[in-house]
Amino acid sequence: MLGLLAVAPSPAAAQTSISPAKLEALKKELTAEIDKQQKSTQQMVDMVFSFGELGFQEVETSRYLTDILKKNGFKIEQGIAGIPTAWTATWGSGKPLIAVGSDIDCIPKASQKPGVAYHDPIIAGAPGHGEGHNSGVPLNITAVLALKKIMEREKIPGTLMLWPGVAEELVGAKAYFVRDGYFKNVDACIFTHVGDNLSVAYGDAGNNGLVSVTFNFEGAAAHAAGAPWRGRSALDAVELMDIGWNYHREHMEVTQRSHYVITDGGDQPNVVPSKASVWYYFRDRTYPKIQQMYQDGIKMAEGATLMTNTTMTYEVLGSAWPGHMNKPIAEAMYKNIQTVGLPTWSEADQILARAAQKETKAPKTDRRNKPIDGLATQLDSLKKPETFSIGGGSDDIADISWNVPTVVLSYPANIPGLPGHHWANAIAMATPIAHKGVTAGAKAEALTLLDMLVKPEIIKDAWTYFKDVQTKEVKYTPLVSKTDKPAITLNKSIMAEYRPQMKKYYYNPSKYKTYLEQLGIKYPTIRTDNVPAAGAGGE
Repeated sequence: MLGLLAVAPSPAAAQTSISPAKLEALKKELTAEIDKQQKSTQQMVDMVFSFGELGFQEVETSRYLTDILKKNGFKIEQGIAGIPTAWTATWGSGKPLIAVGSDIDCIPKASQKPGVAYHDPIIAGAPGHGEGHNSGVPLNITAVLALKKIMEREKIPGTLMLWPGVAEELVGAKAYFVRDGYFKNVDACIFTHVGDNLSVAYGDAGNNGLVSVTFNFEGAAAHAAGAPWRGRSALDAVELMDIGWNYHREHMEVTQRSHYVITDGGDQPNVVPSKASVWYYFRDRTYPKIQQMYQDGIKMAEGATLMTNTTMTYEVLGSAWPGHMNKPIAEAMYKNIQTVGLPTWSEADQILARAAQKETKAPKTDRRNKPIDGLATQLDSLKKPETFSIGGGSDDIADISWNVPTVVLSYPANIPGLPGHHWANAIAMATPIAHKGVTAGAKAEALTLLDMLVKPEIIKDAWTYFKDVQTKEVKYTPLVSKTDKPAITLNKSIMAEYRPQMKKYYYNPSKYKTYLEQLGIKYPTIRTDNVPAAGAGGE
């Protein structure tokens, strides 16, 4: 496997000499400062939840978050990698340069009133934060602003770079950030992602990488009843490609995951479709296997054109490598996780969680055979590399992890056992569950950032692991080319349809203490006999 490997930056040793006792005192001060910020944290979490913007269309979200950072002295670079809603926000000087990121996009058709344990959309059919991406950048801002105060006073050198994961649900941006050099001089990266416990992992997480490709077919229109022989159906080509791919699945390895949607199937039945498109995700556990699936998909599409006398073009819309996270940083972070511990959940929090689990028919145990019953009350262990995996989901933070030592902090802002990418995963995301989970996550992140700034051996060891273990045999080869472009028009029409209605429900923190209060929701609201049951699969 050929490819270019990132060259490790050379972080200068921290100029500030801090004794263990002083470091411990600073950490206590840092956690106390984050506790003081709970109101502003809650407002950020609730505000971004209310925007509910799909990938590449996170206009209000990005404006709101960058305004906060700008007011706090960060230098903002807008529109990075040719993506209007992408940005970097930097503060500080000198080495190390640590990147701090999290995703900001939401899920189609996932509109849901927070704190309500059954399906009750704010706007029927509208997008919503059915994964919880409204919480990550507020967590990062909370952590970094608290840390910034200590860095200024103690004259601790280092540069912090905040950035958003745009269109993560489309794996649509991070590979372009890497390709265009935004992580070239970064010494380490901490990423945060919503979860149901406070945890971190290292090594191979057992997930899949992917390439996202749209196939566009073109034929010739004709009257479907009057002169069908004069038409060449692009939709026939799409359907034949899909049939071929579905037969092909029988002969693929168990680790593969592939799925598609027909994004354009023609205009109306009495016109032979002259244009049609199908959008595929090809997933597997290694770069060569993903590439093989991609090439097989192209062959299927070419075969469909031969059968229908049509033509075809294809376009990469996004990509992600299989993930691999850094051991030394994860070990340093887990010590801080143990110090922070899980939030103290109220009876109302647990009632909401158990009601949502019952509503969605959550399993009794998770994939590690741990019981699922309300919110987690026992801290998760440091997650070690998967020894065996048949594959699964993907996240384009992996592209950054193959270029810079990276970890992902999972924080307990959501409810265990829910379906994921679903309206139910929005239930907790503007409630005390999310607010407490984000505060806990901000503490773990801030403490780890402080360690990395004053203990240069952490980043030094991180690069040793990166070079001698992670990339010793596997080298990063981008799945996007030099000429591929981010698919920034995706979701534009959906947001144009729903944004005017959604604006009526944007959170107003000057008038309401919480978004629950603004929506008039009693916390928690659970099922009564006259509430209709949710559909088996949701939307």
